[in-house]
Amino acid sequence: MRLPRLIVVTDWTLPEEAHRAALEAVAALGPEVCIQHRDPGAPVRGFLERARWLAALTGTSGAQLAVNGRLDVALLVEAHLHLPVDAPRPREVRPWLPPGRWISAAVHSEAELAEVRGCDAVLLSPVFAPGSKPHDARAPLGPEGFARLARLASPLPCFALGGMTPVRLAILAGCHGAAVQSGVLQSPDPAAVARAFLAPR
Repeated sequence: MRLPRLIVVTDWTLPEEAHRAALEAVAALGPEVCIQHRDPGAPVRGFLERARWLAALTGTSGAQLAVNGRLDVALLVEAHLHLPVDAPRPREVRPWLPPGRWISAAVHSEAELAEVRGCDAVLLSPVFAPGSKPHDARAPLGPEGFARLARLASPLPCFALGGMTPVRLAILAGCHGAAVQSGVLQSPDPAAVARAFLAPR
């Protein structure tokens, strides 16, 4: 099982053509990138159609694909699975996933960390104020808060989510990689930003 180093979370509220072009650009960077299909509130058919488009894209490029919160869709498109806080726990869904599929889980606090035993990686957030959620009332973890949760999560790989930039990623102790939405998808050059996240540090 190979985890990515950069997770790019979809934002289907963006203009469709530009959004798909950005996803195509970052998917072309290969298996160190994972596209996480997140589309809260979407009807089942629309969610599945977009998942199938992403599966075709990543199948061609070699990038990885994860589905946010929908085990049924993850199974249909042969994707990995990301579990938000209100989803079933990893131990409940693990038996359904074929060997080689990884599970990531969202974690915002020490209490939530205790609930995700059995996953393969955690997304700790918000590390900094998220650009895609300007009204998020949660206090950012900051570098020290991230490092503390990462130590508690060890040996699980930890991704940093929320206001991430390549410069900020470089200062985080115990960080496997970044999970990003607006920082990549709304950039004038999504592939260049993604490559900067993947640069050795």
